[in-house]
Amino acid sequence: MGIDFNRIAIKIGSNVLTRRDGTLDITRMSALVDQIAELHKAGIEIILVSSGAVASGRSEVCPAKKLDSVDQRQLFSAVGQAKLINRYYELFREHGISVGQVLTMKENFSTRRHYLNQKNCMTVMLENGVIPIVNENDTISVSELMFTDNDELSGLIASMMDAQALIILSNIDGIYDGSPTDPGSRVIREIGQDKDLSSYIQTSKSSFGRGGMLTKTNIARKVADEGITVIIANGKRDNILVEIMKNERLRMKDKGWDCPITPDDNPSSLIPNPLNYTRFIPSPEPVSSIKKWIAHSEGFAKGELHINHRATELLFSDKAVSILPVGITDIIGEFEKDDIVRIIDFNGKPIGVGKANCDSSQARETMGKHGKKSVVHYDYLYIE
Repeated sequence: MGIDFNRIAIKIGSNVLTRRDGTLDITRMSALVDQIAELHKAGIEIILVSSGAVASGRSEVCPAKKLDSVDQRQLFSAVGQAKLINRYYELFREHGISVGQVLTMKENFSTRRHYLNQKNCMTVMLENGVIPIVNENDTISVSELMFTDNDELSGLIASMMDAQALIILSNIDGIYDGSPTDPGSRVIREIGQDKDLSSYIQTSKSSFGRGGMLTKTNIARKVADEGITVIIANGKRDNILVEIMKNERLRMKDKGWDCPITPDDNPSSLIPNPLNYTRFIPSPEPVSSIKKWIAHSEGFAKGELHINHRATELLFSDKAVSILPVGITDIIGEFEKDDIVRIIDFNGKPIGVGKANCDSSQARETMGKHGKKSVVHYDYLYIE
């Protein structure tokens, strides 16, 4: 089948891969691998971000004594990751597809050099027909070093690898206009950049993962703002990945885009988005690779630049504007040249991040002065 997207990231959540008792659901895992293999053989490059290591290890190990949450997570993930990747290896091998394990940590995204090293590793894998299977290195990542969850990681990976789409598989159909347990609630099919979701999103977290729908929504919005289609769907539905791809192609054709339907499709039975899933509409504005990295680097910020009312207005205008010393009213924290800094508007609200063009002492010397070099250049600035 011909598919418009040629590179996608797929995130499979813990609640998709685990049974109610917390053990790994091999049947579901096998079904998802079958679907990924079908897409792979159709010419789609796939990066798989998979949860399930901790849940996998939980079913293998019975601790000799009561462990605190960090020790428990490290133990279960160390055992479970080996079991998880071995299972993926065997399942994909049945399709003649090679896979490779990529374990990462949040701090691996903190510098441009580490970021590009990871990107190069996965690019080489894709060029050689290998599917990267990415997970957080839970044996090392603890407390402040952890991602919020694999939703955050999948957003970073999709952005870093210039994917056209990110599919987040959860155990519900998408973003609802009410509680998912309410029979009257309906899935919101499409979400644009101006859609207010604050009254819809629940803050409860998943049973076996660390995140929830609020995290998924925040990540989806950020990734869609970078021009990447984001889909949140139910990974427990049969053939969900293949049907989503067919459905997206039909949606594009319906809009008059060049997206041919192949003989194995049935146009009469496929209309744009007949499936229950939520699609975040991507921004039409392209985002550079460096800005994608900066957009996801807020957690690594070393300091703050507070700007005045006029500078804030200019940043939200249609002009390409850098942050000049004359518009800075205060500098909080210490940072070096090329460190990430937060941008704070005149009301004290964080509005973005950028890469500093100088260190904090140099920035303080020129703060408020005209005719000085920018502290954050436009090319290295991301405004939310």
